[in-house]
Amino acid sequence: MRKVTVVDYTLRKLAEGGSSNLLFREKLAIAMGINRYGADVIELPSISNPKEDRIIYRTIAQSVPGCTISIPVGADVQMASECLKGATHPRLLVSLPVSTVQMEYMYRLKAPKMIEKIQSLVSQCRALCEDVEFEALDATRCEVSFLIEACKAAQDSGATSVSISDDAGIMLPEEFSKLVKTLKDSISVPLYVKVSDKIGLAVADSFAALIAGADGVKASVIGDDALKTDSFSKAFEVKAHECGLSSNLRLTEIHSDIETLLRKMQSKQTKDDFVSMEGSAVFLDSESTIQQVGEAVKSLGYDLSDEDLGKVYEALMRLCERKSSIGNKELDAIIASSAMQVPATYKLKSYIGTMSNKVNSVTNVVLERDGELINGTGIGGGPIDSAFMAIEQCIGHHYELDDFQIQAVTEGKESLGSALVRLRSNGKLYSGNGLSSDICGASIRAYINALNKIAFEESQR
Repeated sequence: MRKVTVVDYTLRKLAEGGSSNLLFREKLAIAMGINRYGADVIELPSISNPKEDRIIYRTIAQSVPGCTISIPVGADVQMASECLKGATHPRLLVSLPVSTVQMEYMYRLKAPKMIEKIQSLVSQCRALCEDVEFEALDATRCEVSFLIEACKAAQDSGATSVSISDDAGIMLPEEFSKLVKTLKDSISVPLYVKVSDKIGLAVADSFAALIAGADGVKASVIGDDALKTDSFSKAFEVKAHECGLSSNLRLTEIHSDIETLLRKMQSKQTKDDFVSMEGSAVFLDSESTIQQVGEAVKSLGYDLSDEDLGKVYEALMRLCERKSSIGNKELDAIIASSAMQVPATYKLKSYIGTMSNKVNSVTNVVLERDGELINGTGIGGGPIDSAFMAIEQCIGHHYELDDFQIQAVTEGKESLGSALVRLRSNGKLYSGNGLSSDICGASIRAYINALNKIAFEESQR
C-alpha cells in the first residue's frame, strides 16, 4: 500500500475569502481540528501582520506537534521562517504562477525571469529551512515543457517537494492523470496536486492523479471550488484499498464541528460602526508602545482619557511580566479594573432572586445612593437577566448592554466567579467587573461598577 500525504489548506482558504480577522482561539481551534482528523500538513495563510501572526503561528505549531506546518513565504522569507520557530516540522512554501497570463499579469515577468525568481526564492528558503515546497500556480494552463522546466529548477535549487495547482479547474481526470505522470517522470521529489471543483470533478481528478503516481493531495474543509476534505475522505474510504492507497485520515465528526464553527464566524455581524471585541483580534506584549495600546483600546470601542490610558498601559505591562501576549479579553478586563476608577454613586446593599425551569426568574435588588435606599424588582428569562432589570428599575434608566462575560477564576465547587459588563451610554462604552463566589452576585457587582462610571461622568458634565 502506498501512503498518501494529505495537505489541508482550510486556514489559507479562509484568509483568501476575507476571514483574516478570525480570533486567535478560532484559528487555533481549526488547526487542532485539522490535526485531529489526520492531515499530514497544515498550510497557514500568508503573513499579513508580522507581530500578530508570529504569535499565532508559533502557538499553532506548538499545539499540533505531529503535523508539518507550511507557510507561504511571500516577499519576506526571513519573517516566514521566524513564524515557524518552535514547529517540529516546519515547511516554507514558494507559490509562483507558471502560466503565461498569470506570470505577466501578476508579476510582469517573462518565462526566463520567472525561472530565475523560482531559483532565487527556493534557494533563500532552503538556506533557512530543510523542508521547502514549490507550488506551481495555474499549472494546467501552462505549457507542459515550461512546467517541467520550472519544477526541475525548483528541485535543483533545493525544493524538497513540488505541487501543481489546477486554478482554472478545466481538466478532466484523464488529462490530469497524463500531466501528473509526465511530471513524475521528470522530477525526483514528492509531487502533490491541488485540484479544483469548479466543474464538479475534484474527487475524480484527485484519484486520477494519485493513481498516476502523485504523492499527495491538497484539500480544504471550505470553499466551493476546493477539493472538500469530507468528500475526499468518503471516497478514499471506499476506493483506497482497491487503488493500493493508504493515509492517516480518521473519519470522525470533526468535519461537522469545524463547519459549525465556520458558520458561526460567518454569521457574526457588527451592529454599529465601531469594531466590536468579537470582530477584531488584539495582540499586545511587553514591547508594545502606549500608542499601540491606545489603538487597541479604541478598537474595542473605548474612548479613554490620557490618565486612564496610562493606568491601562501600566497594568498591561505588569501582566506581560507573567504572560507573553495579551488578547481581547485580558485587555477588556484590564480596562474594567484599571480605567476610570470613580467614587461609588450606587452601592449594593442586598439582592435576592428565584430560579426555576417552570416560570421566569424574579430578582429584588436594593441599592444605596446618597444615603437613600432604592428598591427594584425585575422579571426575566434567568436570574442575571432579572437582576439587571431590577437595577434598571432602581435607577429608572435603561442602558444598552454591549457585552457580558462570566468565567470561573478558581477551581472547585466553591470557585470564585468573575463577570465583565460593558454598557453603552451616548455612544461611549463603560466597562465594569465583579468578583464573587456567586456568579449572579459577580454579575450584579460588574453592572453596578460600570453604572458608577456612567453616573460619575454624567455628574461631571
